[in-house]
Amino acid sequence: MSDSTWKTSITKIKPNEVRLRGYKIDELMGKITFAQAIFLALKGELPDKKVAKLLDAMLVSSIDHGATPPSALAARTASSTGADLNAAVAAGVLSINRFHGGAIFDCMEVINEGLQRVADSKETIEYVAMELVEVYKVAKKRVAGLGHRIHTDDPRTAKLLSMAKELGVAGRGVEMILAFQKAFERTGKRLPINVDGAIAALLIDLDMPIELANAFFIMARVPGLVAHVYEEQTREKPMRKMFTYDCEYDGPEEKELP
Repeated sequence: MSDSTWKTSITKIKPNEVRLRGYKIDELMGKITFAQAIFLALKGELPDKKVAKLLDAMLVSSIDHGATPPSALAARTASSTGADLNAAVAAGVLSINRFHGGAIFDCMEVINEGLQRVADSKETIEYVAMELVEVYKVAKKRVAGLGHRIHTDDPRTAKLLSMAKELGVAGRGVEMILAFQKAFERTGKRLPINVDGAIAALLIDLDMPIELANAFFIMARVPGLVAHVYEEQTREKPMRKMFTYDCEYDGPEEKELP
């Protein structure tokens, strides 16, 4: 083998056979969900049914949040200029950065910092959470994963955390983010956990590398971006001006699952 040879441990290809992390793709098809396939690709192993169910819910939770977030606006604006679907969706993905979609990474950092302080100091999670909230307050830094510009009680958060508890997946990450929420309440400031905070805590409890934090937001949001680009292409005039306060919903009436 020459020095120029490089390796990959993800997918093996040979005539009439494709294997993802050792498993035949055609044997996985129809037997595992897309979320399970994502977990397999990233972690190298299949998740158990409980983790798979939670991961599906996590991806569904962030599939879209209206036409006004920066990524949706960027995708629709690019589409309005005549960009092809792939270019417009790429514009939306490229708009997912530190201040939009980046809260999952930032929240994982602060949760990990808290858990490390617990391990080093032997103090309780509740004590460390209060301590860190004070540190961030003095430094005038925001604790990511708490509060939301629209929701006072993010329904996605409640669902994810209740599922994690029911499935036995919730661990120290969830404990830490809940402690942060309680710490703020003790200071007289109500900052409920948002969906990014819930996902961050769950990714820690699923032992996901922090480097993949924002990948979960991107993977979840791409279908929503595709829908926005397609709607822009088929409903709107080219090169139009878009103002977030002008946007009105005219889709289906509220529905209930059977």
